[in-house]
Amino acid sequence: MVGENSLDTPGKTFFLNLRFVLIVTVIVGNAIEPLIGSMSSLHSLYMWIFSFHMPLFVLVTGFFANKHLTGTQGRRIIMQIGLQYIIFQSLYSVLDATIYQVQGIHHSFFAPYLLLWFLASHAFWRILMIGMRKWAPATQFIFAVAAGIAVGYLQLDGVWFSISRTFVYLPFFVLGYHFSFQSFSRFFQKWIKITAAAVSILLFLLFASWGSELPIGWLYGSMTYMQLGLQEWYAGIYRLGVYGLQITAALAFMGWIPYSLSRLTDWGSRTLYVFLLHGFIVRFAAVSGLYSYINHSIGAMLLVLSAILLTILLAQPSVKRLMHPIVEPPVGWMITLQRVALRRSL
Repeated sequence: MVGENSLDTPGKTFFLNLRFVLIVTVIVGNAIEPLIGSMSSLHSLYMWIFSFHMPLFVLVTGFFANKHLTGTQGRRIIMQIGLQYIIFQSLYSVLDATIYQVQGIHHSFFAPYLLLWFLASHAFWRILMIGMRKWAPATQFIFAVAAGIAVGYLQLDGVWFSISRTFVYLPFFVLGYHFSFQSFSRFFQKWIKITAAAVSILLFLLFASWGSELPIGWLYGSMTYMQLGLQEWYAGIYRLGVYGLQITAALAFMGWIPYSLSRLTDWGSRTLYVFLLHGFIVRFAAVSGLYSYINHSIGAMLLVLSAILLTILLAQPSVKRLMHPIVEPPVGWMITLQRVALRRSL
């Protein structure tokens, strides 16, 4: 979610627009999750969202990481991700253990708290890309897909260190890192975009009709094959099929995204604030008993509308001014300490 200023303007605009629309789907997905077991329409919407929103979010992150992977700026970003993780892992865990008293959460820095898996995985994606940077792009992608398939065979809880999602979504980070917006925009013109948007609608209708046939765990990316109920050697083929579904759903959803500069572009530059702060509000809504009053379609529609409005609210400049020290903590002092330690060691 950094490095936009060095990118070409058309690509930057499109991906900022995409990033804001994606964070809307993240908030909506998290808001409706407690109700997907009781309302089939919300279950269909949830499945549709999860078919593309995380793969695309990872792709966008890889795109913006392209110009600032190594060097001083690259180290600064890794340090800031680490500080963000420590701050918000602590805040969320303390609130759960004290005020909300939520049970069944791993309160450990080695088990990212719910949405914070993305921060942990982002740091690992950057480190992995640094290790692979001398490989050909095709080799990087083949390795990423192979690793994403192989991690499902490991007999461990993929929550720890976010290891499962790190490797499952690694192919999308690689794709984003090497993404050519010029080639994409030349191909993705009016009729292609309309067709893609139509395919996106079709996918939603398919999820509405047969979504219950696909266990949602396959779209989370955090579970082993055994946890998903498959112990056979060919379980990895299912992951490959899910990759095909996710790539199709992601390309189809991109048909909805405008190329032009708009308010979406401005809001898209502050999605980090939406991402890290919305969990406090969603968690409060969950423990407050609010969901016990939502048992009809009108209530569900109001919930989705509220999630969209919350996203817009948290993307406002005033929120950034107020929360900047916590959401984007300064890391200059860490770089200074690193330099001092290096000089003393010489």
